[in-house]
Amino acid sequence: MTGEARILLPGRGEPLIVSRPGWADSYPPPVTRRVYAAAHVAARAGGVIDWDATMGFRDHLWAHGFGVAEAMDTAQRGMGLSWARARELIARSAERLAKRQATGAQGAALACGAGTDQLADGQRHSLAAIASAYLEQLEYVQDAGADVILMASRALAASSRGARDYLDVYSELLERADRPVILHWLGDAFDPALRGYWGASDFSAAADTVLELIERAGAKVGGIKLSVLDAGQELALRRRLPAGVRLYTGDDFNYAELIRGDATGHSDALLGVFAAIAAPAAAALRALDAGDVAGYEAAMAPTVPLSRVIFEAPTYHYKVGVAFLAWLNGFQPEFSMLGGLEHERSFGHLVKIFELAAAAGALTEPELATERMTRLLEAA
Repeated sequence: MTGEARILLPGRGEPLIVSRPGWADSYPPPVTRRVYAAAHVAARAGGVIDWDATMGFRDHLWAHGFGVAEAMDTAQRGMGLSWARARELIARSAERLAKRQATGAQGAALACGAGTDQLADGQRHSLAAIASAYLEQLEYVQDAGADVILMASRALAASSRGARDYLDVYSELLERADRPVILHWLGDAFDPALRGYWGASDFSAAADTVLELIERAGAKVGGIKLSVLDAGQELALRRRLPAGVRLYTGDDFNYAELIRGDATGHSDALLGVFAAIAAPAAAALRALDAGDVAGYEAAMAPTVPLSRVIFEAPTYHYKVGVAFLAWLNGFQPEFSMLGGLEHERSFGHLVKIFELAAAAGALTEPELATERMTRLLEAA
């Protein structure tokens, strides 16, 4: 292997040189930031989950110092992954982590999404039914030994009459939590069915409800993941959070600056893009731990243009880019997704991802990546 490969992409007059980026094979968990990578599900044609590849990808994330955020929207919850399949995914990941820890591996974390996707979309449901669905999932995650991420609920968004309903449902859930949970605020760019979440279309009014909930819950809320793709709104909420409650950025456009932080503080992170850029992001976080801000910027800044393309509108199809890069880097044998969703992005979009991934050092096996991309070009 030469550590370098060339490929002629559409629209380019000269071949693109893809160089081996030189990241380490593994990194310890960061000390100054708490970070989770939301992991996707590797599939084979026909909608079959490739469990070997799926679990191997979680090993890859843990080896790079990330906690795994399991069974989230990145894993196609509500877009191909049912609650029944999510249960198996959670159980397998918890078992995989236990085996990893039994070998003496330190620092790995697992947090899993608990939602209400047993309930049919597009219908109104009683608050009691919504709370019951949530509780079933919360208790399943807790019994698996994982931390809980209370996912935003389409059923609650469709059925609530205002902020009080959110407070009532979430308060009941938090009473049943046996450890601090992470709340999940997902903007409508990621899921249009969540428009007006927390009972208000105005961000500040919705934030008031979140803060009231956190105040009611005491120590039961350890943090909140915010995915609204607006750095100003994230900063506003972060500055209002009580001491000890973490803001996990889910902003796949502005994460580099939010994680770096400023004189007022920083965001921790729970990001789908980390699954696509695990190696450069891990190197950047290692530099930040060492106080090397320039090193952090050198590794992290080139990933931002890539992430902005992966998450471009319609943002909820970002999972295609995550699966595409996993395939290019050899973490799954096929470029396939549950429900055939790999076809939801254009060929031109994939070409752009390849080019930006090369620039970001996110193609860690240049020969393999160019060979697979060449096959895709020929097929197209």
